[in-house]
Amino acid sequence: MSNSYTNPVGSELLMGDPFVLRADGYYYLFGTTDPDRGFRCYQSANLRDWQELGFALESGPDDWGQAPFWAPEVKAYQGRYYMTYSAHDEIAGRLLTAIAVSDRPEGSYCNLHAPWFDAGFSAIDSHIACDPDGTPFLLFSRNGVKDGYSYGKIYGAPLAADLSGLNEEPILLLQADQDWERIAWESNRCNEGPFVIFKNGVYYMTYSGNHTFRPGYGIGYATASHPMGPWTKAEDNPIAGTDLEIGYSGAGHNSIVSSPDGSERFIVYHTHENSDQPDNEKRTVNIDRISIENGRLSIQGPTRTPQPLPSGA
Repeated sequence: MSNSYTNPVGSELLMGDPFVLRADGYYYLFGTTDPDRGFRCYQSANLRDWQELGFALESGPDDWGQAPFWAPEVKAYQGRYYMTYSAHDEIAGRLLTAIAVSDRPEGSYCNLHAPWFDAGFSAIDSHIACDPDGTPFLLFSRNGVKDGYSYGKIYGAPLAADLSGLNEEPILLLQADQDWERIAWESNRCNEGPFVIFKNGVYYMTYSGNHTFRPGYGIGYATASHPMGPWTKAEDNPIAGTDLEIGYSGAGHNSIVSSPDGSERFIVYHTHENSDQPDNEKRTVNIDRISIENGRLSIQGPTRTPQPLPSGA
């Protein structure tokens, strides 16, 4: 078998918002797979070859939430696995976030708090980050429509130690304001999909900007000394977006995971299935190496040529 991979990975992996968890010697992939039903789970030993394990969470007629079911993430926390996701709340009339729990990374997951919280606005793309002491924080995207344009803004709040809810009112962390985020300013002003890693005393938040089904969708990052900020966006954003000459568009909504031996980091992100028709709403899964050097985060990609498998695979 080849010791390389080529993006997009997994011939059957059509999903948005890919999230990868490493647990028990395997990788577990979740994403926006079945917006009308829930979320499938896939397993891999090397980030290239994926086997479907079935639904990690499948909503039934008596369960909370209605379509669309979006953007699951799973956090290993105090010996259990917690899935956050968003769905439409019939009573509130908007998208809200729920949290579900399982004793196994692949599930199945049962709703623990659904909805999890309601701050008076739609909340999607929830991401649980912990500081070095294990204190949990929640980052998420507030989305909506105002004055004829759609928007996404990244908010955050400390979490209760048992993950039962927010400890404080959420505050604004990031919003669209850089030049690359203004390409369709009259119709879309979006920051979404936060994901946080920590290195050498600095928090790095990757996020996505612009409209997910347009070519300008891309990945930027910001840095802070605390999960609640203040966050400073990198001047060299975006670090991934669209390059039609190479053959990809709409790189975005990512997660980050280590190689099997822990020596490398990989960013897992989606791109449009068809770069010529980004609005067909089909997206593919991609992986590429990332690095942090001298406080700067960079992607060795996006790639469309063969790359070495993750170290230790």
